[in-house]
Amino acid sequence: MFLNESRREYVKYELNESTICSDPFDQFEKWYKFAQKNAVFEPNAMHLCTISPENSPNNRVVLLKSYNHVGFIFFSNYSSQKAKDIKYNNQVKLSFFWPNIEQQIHVTGNAHQVDPKLSDEYFDTRPRESQLSAWASNQSEITNDRTELEEKMKAYDQKFKGQVPRPPHWGGYIVKPSRYEFWQGRKNRFHDRIIFTKVNDNWQINRLNP
Repeated sequence: MFLNESRREYVKYELNESTICSDPFDQFEKWYKFAQKNAVFEPNAMHLCTISPENSPNNRVVLLKSYNHVGFIFFSNYSSQKAKDIKYNNQVKLSFFWPNIEQQIHVTGNAHQVDPKLSDEYFDTRPRESQLSAWASNQSEITNDRTELEEKMKAYDQKFKGQVPRPPHWGGYIVKPSRYEFWQGRKNRFHDRIIFTKVNDNWQINRLNP
């Protein structure tokens, strides 16, 4: 009834104020590189939570494609539901969960479209089939069936014999963080949770109750 058979204790690591980086980006990079070596399939998979124009929360998994001190970059269709949500309210939350290393990271910030040149650069690195699907998919819109989608893919494959240009309705977003939470699983659900909150361009560090 309560699914207790799936319960696991978190005992691998700990997170302390004495060892955490003073800059949250440095801490993110440290954990992310560790996750790349030790975590599960696609450590760059992250939940993106947005708020719709109807004030309803929407959550989905997207892939982090780049990150730096400024923010976290992912790519999407600018006509999708997530794009409509971001246009309405650009405050979003990103969440990473790496169960193999018993860690989570939550990032709160504002999402903005990236420079079109950056979107072009990334689009050129995608496999041809993924480039074509960006043209063929009216993301989040209803379609009749899979056959209709496949036919659109074939049509764009015929249209673009050579290099596939980036669709004007497709590109990147950067999430500029104002808050980080680093969560380290601990025994008896007495987890470590340390947050960084941006205050006047400085980062304030606090510990949260589990």
